[in-house]
Amino acid sequence: MGPPGLSAPEETQDDAYWRTAGDRIQTLLDASATGGPVARERAERLAGEITDLYGAALHRIIRLTGTTHSALTEEFAADDLIASLLLVHGLHPHDMTRRIEDALDKVRPYLGSHGGDVTLLGVTDTPGGAEVRLQFAGSCKTCPSSAVTLELAVEDAIHAAAPEVTAIEVVPAESAPTTGVIPAQSLLSRVHRDSHHAAHAQAVWHPVPELADLGDGEVGGFRVSDATVLACRVRDDVFAYRDRCGNCGGSLAGAALHRRMASPDPVLRCPRCHAHFDVVRAGACIDGTDSATIHLEPMPVLVRDGVLSIAAGVS
Repeated sequence: MGPPGLSAPEETQDDAYWRTAGDRIQTLLDASATGGPVARERAERLAGEITDLYGAALHRIIRLTGTTHSALTEEFAADDLIASLLLVHGLHPHDMTRRIEDALDKVRPYLGSHGGDVTLLGVTDTPGGAEVRLQFAGSCKTCPSSAVTLELAVEDAIHAAAPEVTAIEVVPAESAPTTGVIPAQSLLSRVHRDSHHAAHAQAVWHPVPELADLGDGEVGGFRVSDATVLACRVRDDVFAYRDRCGNCGGSLAGAALHRRMASPDPVLRCPRCHAHFDVVRAGACIDGTDSATIHLEPMPVLVRDGVLSIAAGVS
């Protein structure tokens, strides 16, 4: 039975509906408290019994498929919705380190668009939960202000895959680049130390399922929270930027992607000043050496709860 009010829903819409079931269950439990503590206790026991019942069934499914159909078990683990339920019941077939590595693989294309990468240095179990140590490589490439969005993307992916993680430490690289670009690892360490809580309190992820409708080479405008966002698809990846040209400051409405003969990746041309920006590499302007500090303002795009989402409100 699918979500009410949706006719032939897309798989992503269906995933988003069921991944938010926990919030609806909690709302119903809270509402039961109006009947007094006895009613609340009975409602919680009912929810617990149902959860345990489905948990027992999932345990049998994993036990049966794991011995005879290992490929099917891997498909279960790769499905975000099923994997989340397996995690709840402690039945996920992969250990925490494997889940974290897989999560980092999913965000590496986004980090690569900012000229960076991330390495998992280790996972440590502590009485308060698991602690993860990461090291970033590369640099933010002409847009150091996007360091907070890189951190958000990595932390969001890790916590979704391994909810038992309670702390993430960014370890600075031993040697910094000699260029004038600020190293990403330094920025992220500073974010962690000085403004971690403030930045995360201000960043809100907004589902934008319409992003999935963009075809390769298409550009579209979207309203996300109080911001106008320009998004485009390049092959399998979606990139989003705030609707403001880094050169002239005007709107990018009407902008289109143009192919370059020397590169397989397209560039976005401002319809007003005709400046060209590399949308795959953090929106850097490519119009000569004098444009090294000119860039678009990137906004992180990730699949959250099965739906393409954009983080807005990052300062």
